Amino acid sequence: MRNNATRRSILGWLLGALAAPLAAFAQSGKAKKQDMHYQDRPKEGQKCEDCVHYLPGKDAKAPGECKIVDGPISPKGWCIEYQLKKG
Repeated sequence: MRNNATRRSILGWLLGALAAPLAAFAQSGKAKKQDMHYQDRPKEGQKCEDCVHYLPGKDAKAPGECKIVDGPISPKGWCIEYQLKKG
């Protein structure tokens, strides 16, 4: 019986540790900036305005949105999900 109690407590702890980030993702349907290593400046010439996931703001300098990352996104920003638009 002791092993079952230990297994249950370990599984309970693991499920609890995983539930918080999943709940935050489920609320917005998007990942947190810190999880995607988002930064508001380009990286090696790559920038959000050239990414397939970027949705532009009202003008070229205004923050836009991302299909993947939550919150306002700088057109000059970057994250690990960067994918160059084709064409």
